[in-house]
Amino acid sequence: MITISDSAVANTKKLLAKRGTPEAAVRIGVRGGGCSGLLYFLEYTDEPPRQTDRVIEKDGVKVFVDPKSFLFLDGTELDYVASIIEQGYKFKNPNEKTNCGCGVSFSV
Repeated sequence: MITISDSAVANTKKLLAKRGTPEAAVRIGVRGGGCSGLLYFLEYTDEPPRQTDRVIEKDGVKVFVDPKSFLFLDGTELDYVASIIEQGYKFKNPNEKTNCGCGVSFSV
């Protein structure tokens, strides 16, 4: 199961409202790339979920995950952090075995 933190829900609602599409969803997943082999992605989508997507919903925020990405993301928490040092979405993934020095890519 993939979970969504309260801060990720709040920020997503804010960004979707600013975008003018409060009913839109977020698609998350994994793609090949980076120095460790895999990259996370997060993008907004106005399309309905694909037939094979997993749909996670919390407080009105919908997140779609394709089946291949779900294999790498099962157990992950999608979080949003805002601090002096960094700001953005974070994938807290217990399946990560290694990640690159800059924290952009990972491997399992």
